[in-house]
Amino acid sequence: MKILFAASEAAPYIKTGGLGDVAQALPQELVKNKEVEVCVFLPYYKKIKDNPDFKVEFVKSFTTNLSWRNTYVGVFKAVSRSKKLSYYFIDNEYYFYRDSLYGDYDDGERFAYFSMAVLETLHEIEYYPDIIHCNDWQTALIPTLKKAKFGGQPEYDRIRTVFTIHNIEYQGKTPKEFLTNVLGLNDSWKSLLTHGDCLNFMKSALETADKITTVSKTYSYEIRHAYFAHDLEDILNENAYKIEGIVNGINTTVYNPRTDPDIEQNFSEKNLTGKAADKAYIQEKLGLPVRADVPVIAMISRLVSHKGLELVDFVMSEIMNRDIQFIVLGRGDTKYEDMFKFNSYCNRDKLSANITFDPVLANQIYAGADMLLMPSKSEPCGLAQLIAMRYGTVPIVRETGGLWDTVQPLNIETLEGKGFTFKVYNAHDMLGAMDRCISFFYDKQKWSKHVKNLIKYNSSWKQPVTEYLRIYNELMG
Repeated sequence: MKILFAASEAAPYIKTGGLGDVAQALPQELVKNKEVEVCVFLPYYKKIKDNPDFKVEFVKSFTTNLSWRNTYVGVFKAVSRSKKLSYYFIDNEYYFYRDSLYGDYDDGERFAYFSMAVLETLHEIEYYPDIIHCNDWQTALIPTLKKAKFGGQPEYDRIRTVFTIHNIEYQGKTPKEFLTNVLGLNDSWKSLLTHGDCLNFMKSALETADKITTVSKTYSYEIRHAYFAHDLEDILNENAYKIEGIVNGINTTVYNPRTDPDIEQNFSEKNLTGKAADKAYIQEKLGLPVRADVPVIAMISRLVSHKGLELVDFVMSEIMNRDIQFIVLGRGDTKYEDMFKFNSYCNRDKLSANITFDPVLANQIYAGADMLLMPSKSEPCGLAQLIAMRYGTVPIVRETGGLWDTVQPLNIETLEGKGFTFKVYNAHDMLGAMDRCISFFYDKQKWSKHVKNLIKYNSSWKQPVTEYLRIYNELMG
């Protein structure tokens, strides 16, 4: 079985968030099956092109059309040691030789080009997969362009498409003129691509992909309701027959407290001495008093509203009144960055605000913290809670999306369950869950036993991969 995995980012080459982790770990797990080979297609970003550590070779170049544009496509390749996992990089410096991955005025055109170039490359290198697995809005045009531009060609008609929604909030919207000016499609495709007063990349994928998946089971049902769907609920309900939720895993080799080279001292469920050392290390590193007796609560997140930051903001003074230490790592909206900076300035012995993206520091915080706070308004899956549990850090989460699928409420008598949860999107309900976790922290015997149970929890990709393979096989008949 040949699978093409199309994404806008994938570690270890480029990563800004959870998609980068998934696009690394899922293909790596898939090729463990002896009957599967995978190629991952990525834009050849500046940060990849200029990194001498990446051994990438030139394959070929050609041109593709975006309406009236005759545009260069360079194809580069890297091959894993197993030879069953290949990476192809689509090169065009006008679109991708930039300091940032997203957020430019022409993002729609950039990723329309990428989608078209992926499809054209198949003909140029004479490689036709059985499945093209597309991820989020940046590759959402691939199922539509496959039909619109390559329909009727047997090599393309036999390819089946899977589209995974990692976050429905970001949909890829462009003006209606984009249909002819960039995509070069006639009006017969207008209704399929149009949603509201613009073109919507994600909407087109929901209509044309053979299968739709989400990154957790609960999220696959939540997004059929207006509260979560960001105006796509009708389209999702019309296509409900092809929607399925599969909970993400994590790369348990990368995130492993026994072997992680980034943390101060390795540890396992058999000996938690190293976790205590990691706590002292992160406290000292971030300028907090080194105290074993105080619970350290971490937030490792994009600092945006749907992550529940407004709840934290509302009760920040009450949080700071508790005998805790609070560590924040992430970047995002200026108002939340400033909120954490200000409160850190006012509470230097209690709050460390690290407004940056730093994977090494993230792992050190996961290892050293006692608790992880994720009060999300919506959460397609969430990887932070899975990584935290892998490092024996107790999650405090809202019961939504993948958080509900992965963090069952803890029964402090039987120690069944994973963490502390709250249901209603309310600041004081969140604070109540935090207080219950803080109280449990001081029951040292049970706390230690629960931490060991979390480290043993299997959050690998093994089970999710079996579900993806089932879907691929069903699509292939």
